[in-house]
Amino acid sequence: MATFISDLSKKEFPVSERIAGTTLRPSILDLIRKDHPDFTRDQSLSTTELNHYREKHILHSLGKDKSKLNELEKKVVSSLTKRKTLTDQLQESEAAESPTFGQRIADKVASFGGSWTFILSFLGFLLIWIAINAFWLSNKGFDPYPFILLNLILSCIAAIQAPVIMMSQNRQEAKDRDRAQKDYMINLKSELEIQVLHEKIEHILEAQQQAFINMQQEHTEMMNAFLKQQNTEKTE
Repeated sequence: MATFISDLSKKEFPVSERIAGTTLRPSILDLIRKDHPDFTRDQSLSTTELNHYREKHILHSLGKDKSKLNELEKKVVSSLTKRKTLTDQLQESEAAESPTFGQRIADKVASFGGSWTFILSFLGFLLIWIAINAFWLSNKGFDPYPFILLNLILSCIAAIQAPVIMMSQNRQEAKDRDRAQKDYMINLKSELEIQVLHEKIEHILEAQQQAFINMQQEHTEMMNAFLKQQNTEKTE
């Protein structure tokens, strides 16, 4: 495998990781020159070394040390440094989280308990229960008025249903917090990416402006040389 020697660390790396100094943004180049003052645009470095300075630049943009970053910011910095898509990582982590059997039961109970199907079904059950005991069995059935057994059943259902619904609500709150954290990560990465794009555009504009100035100078020198040659020929 072909290799090259990095002008930054004097270490050997694969040629596929070679990055020319001319492609570096001024902000990254300034960070490199703080540690390696002799580094110039005519030299080159590896992708691994460049990622290190990319991370330093991102931390500088955030105004924080790496030790003070929270887990969300560390993921964003890692995604930017390695040039990976953050949304794919978030989707993979979300797919890896599968709800337990109890959580699925709680979600179904909460979904059914908050529907008109449950309300109408339970209302029909109460009317049938009352009609059987009060009218059909002439209030001498298994649960005569005031329907003590029915009240016990309702109390038991309420006692069981309430914590199950709370479990589902807690799970939904956890989902909302996780969604908010992911939105924060994506927004933070977008903001940093926009900042990087601004720097790149400024770098390109400065390079184009400098190239235009150089062309003007060359054109002026050529015109002066041509005029000087014309004056010399007239004098002769």
